[in-house]
Amino acid sequence: MHFSIQSTIARTWSPKGSKPQVKSYAGRKNASYSGFVIPSDGRLFVAKPLWFNWETTIDSFRQFINQCDTGGNKRIILVLDNAPWHKKAKRLVEKEPEYQDIRDRMSFVSLPPYSPDLNPIEQVWRITRREKTHNHFWPDLSSLSATLDSWFASLSNPNEKLRSLCSFKAN
Repeated sequence: MHFSIQSTIARTWSPKGSKPQVKSYAGRKNASYSGFVIPSDGRLFVAKPLWFNWETTIDSFRQFINQCDTGGNKRIILVLDNAPWHKKAKRLVEKEPEYQDIRDRMSFVSLPPYSPDLNPIEQVWRITRREKTHNHFWPDLSSLSATLDSWFASLSNPNEKLRSLCSFKAN
């Protein structure tokens, strides 16, 4: 996910007849994050790749495996969308011998095309934009990154907010 330094405007309360304005940075800089959410307890893991490609995706898989305590020999089921770098990373991990360490711990589920509502991490990005980045001026990239890093750190322990966002109630 790319969070842009450029201001994004969303719904807001303002006096009737007024024209709210939000300053905006003129540049096109952004902070990139790759993330994994554990729906059962709401823990969030984020990585900060410089760019997105199959190599940084595989690196983030390994980082997640190293930090994710699954309690014994439980497998990690990873939901992937249809980004080209995800498809290539999945294909390589499933076939190439140098990725056996990932295959031993992780299985992949690919989502159907155009179904972000089924991907738990997309819900995290949505709530992050709504609560932390919309209607806000960022004077520089470091202030945006610091705010996002702090927000994501607050969600790295088990929490009800993400657990409830990423689960479905059975009727």
